[in-house]
Amino acid sequence: MTTTDAPAPSPAPAGAWPDPRADALTGPGLGSLSVASLLASSAERHADRVAVVCGEQRTTYAELWDQARAVAGALRARGVGPGDRVAVLVPNTTDFPRVYFGVLALGAVVVPVHLLFTAEEVEHVLRDSGAVLVVAAAPVLAAALPAAAAAGLPVVTVLVPDEKVDAVPAPRLEDEARAAEPLERLVPTPPLAPATVLYTSGTTGRPKGAVGSHLAIVENVNVVLIDCFDMRTGDVVFGGLPLFHTFGQVCVMNTAFRIGATVLLLPRFEPAAALAVMEAEGANVFIGVPTMYGALLQAAGPHREAGHQLPPLRFAISGGASLAEAVLERFEQVFSAPVHEGYGLTETSPVVSFNRVGERAVPGSVGHAVWGVEVEVVDAAHPERISPVPTGERGELVVRGHDLFKGYLGNPDATAEAVVDGWLRTGDIATKDDDGRIRIVDRAKDMIIRNGYNVYCREVEEVLVRYPGVASVAVFGVADEEHGQEVHAAVVVEDSEAGRAFDAEAMVAEARTHLAAYKWPRAVHVRPALPQGPSGKVLKRELVAEYEG
Repeated sequence: MTTTDAPAPSPAPAGAWPDPRADALTGPGLGSLSVASLLASSAERHADRVAVVCGEQRTTYAELWDQARAVAGALRARGVGPGDRVAVLVPNTTDFPRVYFGVLALGAVVVPVHLLFTAEEVEHVLRDSGAVLVVAAAPVLAAALPAAAAAGLPVVTVLVPDEKVDAVPAPRLEDEARAAEPLERLVPTPPLAPATVLYTSGTTGRPKGAVGSHLAIVENVNVVLIDCFDMRTGDVVFGGLPLFHTFGQVCVMNTAFRIGATVLLLPRFEPAAALAVMEAEGANVFIGVPTMYGALLQAAGPHREAGHQLPPLRFAISGGASLAEAVLERFEQVFSAPVHEGYGLTETSPVVSFNRVGERAVPGSVGHAVWGVEVEVVDAAHPERISPVPTGERGELVVRGHDLFKGYLGNPDATAEAVVDGWLRTGDIATKDDDGRIRIVDRAKDMIIRNGYNVYCREVEEVLVRYPGVASVAVFGVADEEHGQEVHAAVVVEDSEAGRAFDAEAMVAEARTHLAAYKWPRAVHVRPALPQGPSGKVLKRELVAEYEG
């Protein structure tokens, strides 16, 4: 009897199924896990429950999964398969989850694109991600079409009305989905295969694509439902956060779909409209970024004066940036609902820490690290190594655990700079107490150095926002020949009448009783609004550019 050695298995393409001949101890394993299962499972368990409310449209779980399978069938007919990247430019409408889960059901990779990107920025994402197809909604075709043409990519549209079909040089995905053979069931996907490529805001250069795995995203959803969010089947969740951003995508859409809750969608966050839909639908969970909390507080008075009731919130969740304690306290008083803060990053899928279920939320704290995730506070002066600082001291927060991304797409140098000895350097300055409770002090890049002293912007903002009439405030540093940097504050007051009468000098005088001499602002700019990015974060770099000029 003669034997021959079996040929060595050939390398599998990205996203392909692991070779069963791989060694059982060292190979990738044969298990499967898909983010698409978050919807597929609920389509069985909660078939007739409403998954999404968008305007007058109400879509059940069974309907949404059928629609996602039809989208998957249309994409499959175009040749999209496991590992292929599909760029998605769709606002907060039911079309987003239809396309998102349709792509993932095929084992392909979703590349959500910021809706405020210019054509040049969109083109960068398309080229950098290696996308094979662009799905673009009617409102963003002005940027998507030229970007796709420059990158040599085909485009399919959503939300183009019948009367404008002939004017748009791209087919409608809705039409192709109706004509296609729906995907029967989701394609099995290796747990560590890429699910999403999310592009960072690019504050220090061109946006980088953070690759998230199915495992990291699904595990993040399961962990926050067990340990963090008191979200229940049948809850009504307001989803004002953009779904192209990790916070809205994972903490609102994916988490709500996992548990069988209803998500309320607005194509664009507007506080009066948000209160109206939350009241009408009986929203009992609100999830947002700090700027949304301030906006809802300003809209609450006129809403009630018009004879309306505030929504029956059971609790609210804040993330994306630090929520000022004064704003948190006012929101809890006005809306009669506790606010729980958490912390996360695009690179951590996103939740790192949270105020645990059953524990009293501590204002100013982002709670404890979630299950399976470790955090440390380290010496920020030595980015090349992990050197923990004593408990209670300020330093850079680092993270490791199941929630970490796979790295920056095509950018191993950036990945190596961000991840040291398995720890992700977050760039955030934090403290950790004896109980492991974390407080975010500031962004390392936002910290002001005046006369050699460190000024933490959040500390100053916490003082200024308590002054009567202040709706929101952003503290930032401006280059100064004498002091290195000078402390500036941009202030939005509660209404235009107050704005004309607002006494900035009195606010600073009050702040001086609470802050050391090098910390209080030397310049105050009263503005109608603060510049914000697509996810609702205040863009301090724009304030710096404006007032340094």
